[in-house]
Amino acid sequence: MTIPKEYDPHIIEPKWRDSWNMSMYHFDWKDESRPQFIIDTPPPYPTGNFHIGNSLNWCYIDFVARYKRMCGYNVMFPQGWDCHGLPTEVKVEEIHGITKNEVPREEFRNMCRELTVGNIEKMRNTMLNLGFSTDWSNEFVTMEPEYYSKTQRSFRKMYDMNRLYQSEHPVNWCPRCETAIAFAEVEYDSRETKLNYLYFDGLQIATSRPELLAACVAVAINPEDERYKEHLGSTVKVPLFGHDVKVIGDKDVDPEFGTGVVMICTFGDKQDVRWWMEHDLPLRKAIDKSGLMTDIAGKYKGMSIPECKKAIIEDLEKAGHLFEQKPLEQNVGMCWRCSTPIEILSERQWFIKIDTDEVSKASNDIEWLPEYMKVRLDNWTNTMEWDWCISRQRLFATPIPVWYCKHCDEVMVAKEEWMPIDPTQQQPPEACKCGSTEFEAEEDVLDTWMDSSITALHVSGWLTDHEMRLPAQLRPQGHDIIRTWAFYTILRSMAITGKKPWDAILVNGMVLGEDGHKMSKSLGNVIAPEEVIKDYSADSFRQWAAIGGSPGSDVMFRWKDVVSASRFFTKMWSIYRFAMSHLEDYEHCDMDVSELKIVDRWLFSNLNTLVRSVTGSMDAYQFDEAFKAVRGFTWDVLADNYIELVKSRLYGDDESGKKAAKYTLYVAIDTLSRLLAPFAPFFAEEMFSRIGDGSVHVHSWPKVCESMIDADIEKSGEFIKDVASNVRRYKSEHGIALNAPLEKIEIYGSLADITDVLGATNSPVEVIAGEPDFEHVPVNVKPNMGVIGPKFRGQAKDIINALIEENPKKIADEIAKGKITVKVNGDMLELDPECVEVEKEVVSAGRSVDVLDISGVPVVIVR
Repeated sequence: MTIPKEYDPHIIEPKWRDSWNMSMYHFDWKDESRPQFIIDTPPPYPTGNFHIGNSLNWCYIDFVARYKRMCGYNVMFPQGWDCHGLPTEVKVEEIHGITKNEVPREEFRNMCRELTVGNIEKMRNTMLNLGFSTDWSNEFVTMEPEYYSKTQRSFRKMYDMNRLYQSEHPVNWCPRCETAIAFAEVEYDSRETKLNYLYFDGLQIATSRPELLAACVAVAINPEDERYKEHLGSTVKVPLFGHDVKVIGDKDVDPEFGTGVVMICTFGDKQDVRWWMEHDLPLRKAIDKSGLMTDIAGKYKGMSIPECKKAIIEDLEKAGHLFEQKPLEQNVGMCWRCSTPIEILSERQWFIKIDTDEVSKASNDIEWLPEYMKVRLDNWTNTMEWDWCISRQRLFATPIPVWYCKHCDEVMVAKEEWMPIDPTQQQPPEACKCGSTEFEAEEDVLDTWMDSSITALHVSGWLTDHEMRLPAQLRPQGHDIIRTWAFYTILRSMAITGKKPWDAILVNGMVLGEDGHKMSKSLGNVIAPEEVIKDYSADSFRQWAAIGGSPGSDVMFRWKDVVSASRFFTKMWSIYRFAMSHLEDYEHCDMDVSELKIVDRWLFSNLNTLVRSVTGSMDAYQFDEAFKAVRGFTWDVLADNYIELVKSRLYGDDESGKKAAKYTLYVAIDTLSRLLAPFAPFFAEEMFSRIGDGSVHVHSWPKVCESMIDADIEKSGEFIKDVASNVRRYKSEHGIALNAPLEKIEIYGSLADITDVLGATNSPVEVIAGEPDFEHVPVNVKPNMGVIGPKFRGQAKDIINALIEENPKKIADEIAKGKITVKVNGDMLELDPECVEVEKEVVSAGRSVDVLDISGVPVVIVR
């Protein structure tokens, strides 16, 4: 067979990508003979760029999917697309030079769909180029009616269960995106602001948000604070605005912060909301949905928040109300999409009730990998104070299936059989309870997490003709969306089905640039997967993903790691070509262990130990450990040692020895192709294509043959390996050609098989029982100039010459007695033993020999 000298991934990878029958990766809903393994795959946002973070996560998923299939599981590795979202709306506005309100609602939504379809196609192509074994028969697209009808049906089910409601309530609001957002979508940034100290009628307060003075509804002090007790129950006038507010007591006021007196506004932060609810305070809305000041702000009406803040501080100073400012570090809540500081506004929205005990109970029943990631969910769950706001004021998202009767204001939630439905495009097919057929459509849409939080239900067959298979076996995801995707999925699965969504959750880290920072366009450290494929290969990228770090930890992308990966495939190809050159006419059949040489059995013991180790690592999702073990075995055991030891057999005339070596090589290549298959699917397929039938990806994972793991055999094999390597080193150090024979090698010990020692050393070898009889004969005197020079100075040269002329045996005998005597210029001098060294020659049976100590066994080289 003809095997190219060089492995060219740019030929091999497209060849297999285009020829693979992807149906071999399909999940069989009817198969009851194999255990199921359903993966609740993350549906990425279709930006058109399947970035390196996505690619890392999907590598992990693909490692698992391919491994589990080879282990006999009925695997579903579906691909979803989480389509709805603000970035698409913004991009469409940019592309078409419009705002979403300048065109009809449905026309704008169609523009978003068109952009999304194109982006999905680009990302799908990258995924195919990376060799992912996706089950495309179970692809889902959240913007398609087949999927979002399930989102709407889940809305109706939770409404009927009294787990979903509409209410006027404070919500996090992004003034730029002009929509409500959930707490899980709020990110925090540390910033420095000013703490402003104000004369507040008869009190002094400190506030970082003077722009909210118009929204002040009370002043609070700690009832235990002796400084202000007499003010409790009184009223004070708000500076600049003049309205009266009560002075109330609350133990949550920190007497040490600022002046110990705070103003309560609707709303500056979550604490304001708590006080507003607990003390039944009035509501004053000073900021509107666009982030502009409202009518109650008086002359500041219409100003942006920063403009208002600046103007009010100037006016407070002019009026003598502001008497001090101090720097203040604070964490500012930001919109996760646009990084605009959020506000808390009171708006009528839809909410899902959060049962934290239910979420915690389910979370405890899920295996977290790594385990410490569970703490992130626990911490988030334990801080939940508000229900999940699920309504959004956008266009491109799943419509909320609700209308409002124009006559009686009754809320009509669509029935499941009416769905999918867009209330802005369709009227209810039946009248209101009051008999009216005139309705106003709900124009708000659902939070995109309402779509993606049912992925586990969807892939498990919920609301289909298939049998429901919840829980799924695995949820792979990034640690950055534990408080969103993981939290919401557990919440929804438990609420709708009473079951946990998955058996285990596998959490991956983020990808860092070579500068150690998270990849971002602004830092200029972004690397696209396509760059790596173009310059090296998809398999090299996948190997970087495997070795770069263990799940849960952040992974640094370094080009040198990709180069190292590429070099491994070059080395593996060299091994493969050598092996296949001897297996061209080989017909594989089982051999009895008695027909194998020690070195063959040594290889098999190491190979089975490798399979056991890699299998354990794969079961524990420790992909870095698994691949490092494969790479170490391939390079150190197979290439550097086994092949070198058996070359003489492969090229020799001993047919039984040759057959054993070929058998061993075949099994090693076959096993390695299977072990590599989850990690390097293209390379493994090319290896397997010349030794196996069909695709390696439909064959089974190697099984450990425990009987082949033998500590004694490994010890004997290691000894043979060490003899060969030490003899090679000996020849090199003595200027002897590596293929040149020595007169003889004597091994003093027990070794049942010297076949490969003979071949590797190309020398006569004799194994001799017992201990060798050595005589150490002094042959040369070496003065120690570093001792003699400083000690004897002017006499040093004469002493050195005299020592060189002395009989080596005499000097050796005197060293043994502790004193050396030497005649120098007619005088006898005494020298310490450290002044001289005597070189000795080893003599065995009258022959000059060299002795190598290999693991405590004397190996004699006869010169």
